[in-house]
Amino acid sequence: MATRKTAESAKTPARAKSTTTARPRRARDSLSREIIVAAADRVVEREGLDRLTFQAIGEELGAHPTSIYRHFRDKDELLLALIDTLRARSYSGAMVRTDDWLADLRTQAHLIHDHYMRYPEFALQMALRRPTDLSSMEYSIGALRRGGFDREQATLYARALGQLIRSASSIQAALTALPADVQDADELTWQMDLRKIDAEEFPEIAWAGEVLPDVRDPRAWETALDLLLESIARHAPGT
Repeated sequence: MATRKTAESAKTPARAKSTTTARPRRARDSLSREIIVAAADRVVEREGLDRLTFQAIGEELGAHPTSIYRHFRDKDELLLALIDTLRARSYSGAMVRTDDWLADLRTQAHLIHDHYMRYPEFALQMALRRPTDLSSMEYSIGALRRGGFDREQATLYARALGQLIRSASSIQAALTALPADVQDADELTWQMDLRKIDAEEFPEIAWAGEVLPDVRDPRAWETALDLLLESIARHAPGT
């Protein structure tokens, strides 16, 4: 096979040379942070977060990877900028104050949860590296303040609420980001283990039986949110 390839190359040297011509590179001054972030978004959507590199972004833009360093000092800075961009795309300006402070907190929770489910590849990074943002914190503190909570309570509850919402959302989103065959295999294993469970060792689980919700059951998220908001409402001054 190698001999044949060498012989063919010798016969058509001009053609072989033309096929290896590199495509023109993009001008360095034509890049911007916004253009690079948009390209990174496309790379992740197509190939996954693990494949996000300056090399991949450079290929996406037709630019040399080193030109990206003029705008971002490293991949971590780029990743944080991308996370902020996706968050703004999901709910920037959507948190509108109403006369119902508790309903406002519920709306905020759904916006954050939907955002995580929309970008499951980034779920854990968003929860760990960008656990909150100023506009979201401003909104939740304002809602709790209108609920009658003092400064210490409002700020503490806002932080606790944000952490619990993002924790639950990131776990659920990360599960959906797993390959479909992995999700199906885990579900099958769970169902088989449940059928073989020792009723003497796990009497309560055996009692629950087939009504025990799956870990991906969306009702778990809604129920957790209801319980959380009901608890906050009970602690509101004057309640």
